[in-house]
Amino acid sequence: MKSFKPLFISGAAALLFTVNAYAQQGTSAADAKPAMTAEQRAKSDEDSNKKAAEWVAALTLNDTKKETALKEVIATHLKTIRDWNNDHPYTTVPAGINPYTGKPLSTMDRQIIAISAMPKSVHENLMSGLRQNLTEPQVEAILDKYTIGKVAFTLNGYKSIVPNLTEQEEKVLTDNLKKAREQAVDFKNMTQISAIFEIYKTYNEQYLNTHGRNWHDMFKAYTDAVKAKKAAAKAAAEGKPAQ
Repeated sequence: MKSFKPLFISGAAALLFTVNAYAQQGTSAADAKPAMTAEQRAKSDEDSNKKAAEWVAALTLNDTKKETALKEVIATHLKTIRDWNNDHPYTTVPAGINPYTGKPLSTMDRQIIAISAMPKSVHENLMSGLRQNLTEPQVEAILDKYTIGKVAFTLNGYKSIVPNLTEQEEKVLTDNLKKAREQAVDFKNMTQISAIFEIYKTYNEQYLNTHGRNWHDMFKAYTDAVKAKKAAAKAAAEGKPAQ
C-alpha cells in the first residue's frame, strides 16, 4: 500500500491551469520524438482499434450501430492522445520552479503540463460521444477500462486505512477519485495516469486532515498492522512465537 503515501504534487495540479500556454507554443524539431514510420503508425492504430473494440465488447450492448460509433470515438481519442504526447514532450515546458513550493519542476510535472494543454475539445468529444450512446454507469465502465479500475482499487485502500469511514467521507473521496479518472483519460500511459490520481489523492488526504482525521497516523497504523500480521504469519510458519 505504499502508493497511498501522500505524494505532494499539488503544485503540478495548480500549474495545469496557469502555464498551459508554454506547451502551446510549438515544439522544435529537436524536442519532438522522431515521427512514426508508416508501419509503426499502422501498428499503433491497430492496437488502438483493438483496445476500443475490447472495451466496447465488454459492455455487451448488442447494438451494432452504437458499438460502431463507440469504437470510433474511443479509438480516435486514443490516437489523438498518442499524437499529442509525441508532438509535445516535457521539454516544451521551460525548466523552472513550482511557484507554490519553490522546488524545481520535475520531468513529470512538465510532462503533465504539456499534455494538459491539449485542446479541451479532445476531452469533450470523447465524453459527448460516450454519453450519446451509453448510460452513465456504462460511461464509467469505459473510463474504468482506460484507468484499469484505479477508482475502486484506491477506494478499497481508503476503506482499509481509515477506521469507520463515514458515508460522507466515502462520498467525498469517491467524487475526487472519479474526477481524477475523467481527467486521467486524457493521458497516455499509466505513469501519467497515476500522477493525475496522486493529485486527487492528496486532495482526499487534505480533506480527511481537515475533518477530524490524521492521515499520517492512520496510514502508519495501517502499515504497522500489516507488518505485524506478516511477521505473525511468518513466525507461525516457522513454528516460532511472534515477536
